[in-house]
Amino acid sequence: MPRSTRRAFLKGLGLGAGALAASCRHRPIPKDAPCPRPNVIVIITDDQGYGDVGVHGNDIIQTPHLDRFAQSGILFSRFYCSPVCAPTRASLMTGRHHYRTGVVDTYRGGALMHNDEITLAEALREAGYTTGLFGKWHLGNNYPMRPQDQGFDECLWHKSGGIGQPPDQPNSYFDPKLWRGDEPVQAEGYCTDIFFDAACEFMATHRDGPFFVYLATNAPHTPLEIMPEYVEPYTAQGLDDTTARVYGMITNIDDNVGRMLEWLGQQGLRDNTLVIFLGDDGPQHPRYNGGLRGRKSSVHEGGIRVPCFVQWPAVLRGKRQIDTMAADIDLLPTILESCHVPPPGGVQLDGVSLFSLLRGQVKDLPDRHLFFQCHRGLSPEPYHNAAAITERYKLVCNPGTFHRERLDADNAGVFELYDLYNDPGEEHNLAHLHPGIVAALRSAYDAWFEDVRASRNFTPGRIQLGSPYENPVLLCRFQDKAHVNGRPIGWSVFIERAGLYELTIDRGETTRAGTLHAAIQGNEMVCAMAEGQRAGVFSLPRGEGMLQVWMQYPGMPRDLPTDNTTAGDVTARFLG
Repeated sequence: MPRSTRRAFLKGLGLGAGALAASCRHRPIPKDAPCPRPNVIVIITDDQGYGDVGVHGNDIIQTPHLDRFAQSGILFSRFYCSPVCAPTRASLMTGRHHYRTGVVDTYRGGALMHNDEITLAEALREAGYTTGLFGKWHLGNNYPMRPQDQGFDECLWHKSGGIGQPPDQPNSYFDPKLWRGDEPVQAEGYCTDIFFDAACEFMATHRDGPFFVYLATNAPHTPLEIMPEYVEPYTAQGLDDTTARVYGMITNIDDNVGRMLEWLGQQGLRDNTLVIFLGDDGPQHPRYNGGLRGRKSSVHEGGIRVPCFVQWPAVLRGKRQIDTMAADIDLLPTILESCHVPPPGGVQLDGVSLFSLLRGQVKDLPDRHLFFQCHRGLSPEPYHNAAAITERYKLVCNPGTFHRERLDADNAGVFELYDLYNDPGEEHNLAHLHPGIVAALRSAYDAWFEDVRASRNFTPGRIQLGSPYENPVLLCRFQDKAHVNGRPIGWSVFIERAGLYELTIDRGETTRAGTLHAAIQGNEMVCAMAEGQRAGVFSLPRGEGMLQVWMQYPGMPRDLPTDNTTAGDVTARFLG
């Protein structure tokens, strides 16, 4: 939205001072009375850790709107997510452990959620909600895994894990290239402002509701691009440039949250709108984290405990803190129960509804375990950067191994036990004092790991070729599998229609003659390429398989990681 148009839009919304305070003057419905069906807004930020809000003891960061929202609403003191972003988003969208959904990592083909997963958007849309996504998806760039394929009526989104990552390069947080559904758009303004503006426009259009807004900022994830006026107050206090930029990005998020809440009050939508705010994992860089150990990618508390605040003024009594542990897998069942929508049939949900906790009908939930695991690579194995948590105790398995694709004798067999009631900072490893608790938690973890393995054997989702819903298909190297001996393993695809496909490869600056190779289902095909030529036509069979595409140049063996082969992005177009 152009800046001039944005100013006019905001003026038209009537965002007067004091609207937020006025919107909080309400009397919640008694906890045993039937509830109306609310509008729903879920705001999730990227890499905003537990300590990145003032209400959690950070006396430097300026987050007045979020602090007031938390203090006047419901604050979860122990809300957990995965240690990195795509797994968290898969769990939030499905109510299931991310390993069940096919999401095992954040890139190299590991962030592709199977299209038969029933998402929160699909469940709510089936129940009559209009659904919109604004911001980050990160569960698949291609059909049938895009947000518009997974239940969203409207979406303004960026591909991959962040603005500036492939395939949308170059790109910037300022005037970013985005996607409205499957159409590219050139936006104007700052990305976070754009997403909040678009969400307000969506809600204004569908104000007669009910609506579901999933507002997923890519801030404060790197690159740390933000207006100078947000950074300067923090550098003036002596903060390093990285922290100052992160805090500036979060203060901008805070401004947008406050503006949206004011608008909801002005429009008469505030009381009957369920608003949930949370982060997706711990902070990427070292900074204040509320006394918690570790940060993003770690399964220590600092990597997986995040801010989570909830308000629904018409129904939920505010000014409360809930200390019972909760997690990303709980949001789908909680929201569905709040909206009088039954859980999807035939689906194994891992989360539980928190609605009775939110309404104050119960003080605690039945005892349960929470499990977290994620690391680089597409082959999860037991105890690799994992944790098993109960209300009191926590088992940490092989911490610090996130960036290793495999465990070996040098980095395996480490088990730590912490009493989170008495040691939330995880300073005192009690494993040697309580071997029975360690054994019990390991046994619970073993059963969980085998259960999630049985769902799909950790197989990510597949990109579909030959579909009328996306043709051509861009196959981005950022989303292909890992490389072996310099050759790409390729993309996991399902070819819907057998026939001729034009495959166009990004050759970079190399223009010399060679051969274009395509391999699938054990069959390798070759097409001669003249100097400067980038495309060849291949006959591809129907069915699933791993599609490999690469350029081969004469005079050098292809099985060495040298410049004799080129494996750039590929565009696959079905010809007939």
